[in-house]
Amino acid sequence: MTHLAGIKVAILVDDLFEQVELTGPRAALEAGGATVTLVSPRQGPLHGMHHAEPGDAFVVEQALHDADAADYDALVLPGGTFNADALRVDPQAQQLVRAFQADEKPIGVICHGPWLLISAGLAAGRTLTSWPSLKDDVLNAGGHWLDKEVLRDGNWVSSRKPDDLPAFNRELIQLISERCRH
Repeated sequence: MTHLAGIKVAILVDDLFEQVELTGPRAALEAGGATVTLVSPRQGPLHGMHHAEPGDAFVVEQALHDADAADYDALVLPGGTFNADALRVDPQAQQLVRAFQADEKPIGVICHGPWLLISAGLAAGRTLTSWPSLKDDVLNAGGHWLDKEVLRDGNWVSSRKPDDLPAFNRELIQLISERCRH
């Protein structure tokens, strides 16, 4: 399966992300032929989480301050409370996600990942799903929140939690395939 050959995808995380929300999409994208790069504001190893339990260590492949949306076709924002809370207040992370949105490139977001979209001022008028505790944040930002396994709204795909990953991966790959045809 190489229908994503030549597609470059950035996965943006800080430390203590929900591990399966990175590894699941990454494996699906790479199986389709995409090149996936782990981008982070941190240097050194990052650590995944299995809900509240420590996960594995991951190597940062590109520093956030060197990341340019022009170098990528799509962006994935995994969740995890600590990860999402750190990224939402990072001005460089906000700028990067705004650049992807300005070019209407695919953005996949899951669980607590929408916090960055909200803090970057991008949620108004958009329909998405997330971990249920973010419902009020989405609504207060002027967005529309639905409790669905997966939602597509324009160039965004969103899901609620790790259990939704099969649907999230399917819709993310479909969106990227539609938007990034060469």
